[in-house]
Amino acid sequence: MARACDARQTDWLKEYPFAIYQTCLSHYSGGAGFYFMNRYIRAILFDLGGTLMYARHPWEPIIARSDEVLAERLRDQGFEVPVSFAAEFRERVIEYYEERDQSLFETTYFSVVREMLVERGFAHITDAVIRSALDALFAVTQENWVIEEDALLTLKLLESAGYRMGLVSNAGDNRDVFQLVERFQIEPYFDFILTSAACSYRKPHPRIFELALSHWNLPAQDAVMVGDTLEADILGAQNAGLSSIWVTRRARNLEKKPLIQPDLSVSTLLEIPQHLSQVG
Repeated sequence: MARACDARQTDWLKEYPFAIYQTCLSHYSGGAGFYFMNRYIRAILFDLGGTLMYARHPWEPIIARSDEVLAERLRDQGFEVPVSFAAEFRERVIEYYEERDQSLFETTYFSVVREMLVERGFAHITDAVIRSALDALFAVTQENWVIEEDALLTLKLLESAGYRMGLVSNAGDNRDVFQLVERFQIEPYFDFILTSAACSYRKPHPRIFELALSHWNLPAQDAVMVGDTLEADILGAQNAGLSSIWVTRRARNLEKKPLIQPDLSVSTLLEIPQHLSQVG
């Protein structure tokens, strides 16, 4: 349910600089939606990595370490995988990455680990053992993620104004996403968290957007997608009938910009409430 706001809901804005306070306060109308591109928008879908959070350091050494930790945890639990297991695991993951980019069907880390262990004769390995090894891997990678400094303010502003929000993330592990969201204390802002690991479909496949909207029983024209990836977030949303907002500060593949046109481009999250407050 969308929530109308009262004066008490905007008191927290006073702790921010006056310019931000004025801009944000002007957004509060007590309604349950806003006009954007001549559409009445009631719901906002957010991407996670590159949109609400960013990588602190380059990934290559961190991923190498996390793969070694995965192999070490398996050995600690009695599964004597070879020294080459970590490198072979990453090669297999990259191979599946290439496949999923074409098929738009997710391959989970869990399935890759199980497949490799079964190939090595560990046919009866339990889910708990695999999960423990993956938790060790993601404990390493999660340390490299940092929440954007304006993420909490933006989410709190939009929530207080009464808008429905959901999180839609391409990810190879559902639990990893939930742990990150809990870590950054942003879970309460979302009505749901939908990952490709959980539903099998990757953005830009239209089905993942349909599943997200089904949580609210809303038509696509009532929602906007916010993300940093032109093809997955922006083109995917547009093909599914949603409006789109491209967050450019962590964006890659900028050469595709002439081919994929978002409805709105912003460099920071805090710009979003400012644009959405402009009733058309």
